[in-house]
Amino acid sequence: MEIHESAEDYLETILILNERLGQVRSIDIATEMNYTKPSISVAMKKLRENGYIQVDHDGFITLTPAGREIAASIYNRHTVLTNFFVSLGVNEKTAAEDACRIEHDLSEETFDKIMKHAAAFINDKGNP
Repeated sequence: MEIHESAEDYLETILILNERLGQVRSIDIATEMNYTKPSISVAMKKLRENGYIQVDHDGFITLTPAGREIAASIYNRHTVLTNFFVSLGVNEKTAAEDACRIEHDLSEETFDKIMKHAAAFINDKGNP
């Protein structure tokens, strides 16, 4: 099943908030992403219907294994790309913004090559 960029962003945000807060509600996502509560409610309904999240009777949101897999993959891409751009001399804010823009569209092949290059680049920099 193809998942849209916005859904990936929601799942990534849920993962990050869960790590930061322990428990996540729709209002937390709305605050973090600067979206309205109704927009988040619609998105959470779609994610729940597609099997990416579960919502308990108290309104706490958890990722299903499928949702966690997608969120972890996107978060990993974001982190690797941000760190790589920073290692190239890009300021952290710009690096994070650029990583967010391309993390969804980058092919697996290109991402793998960036990871290998980044590892080699960092190793070379660390070994005088």
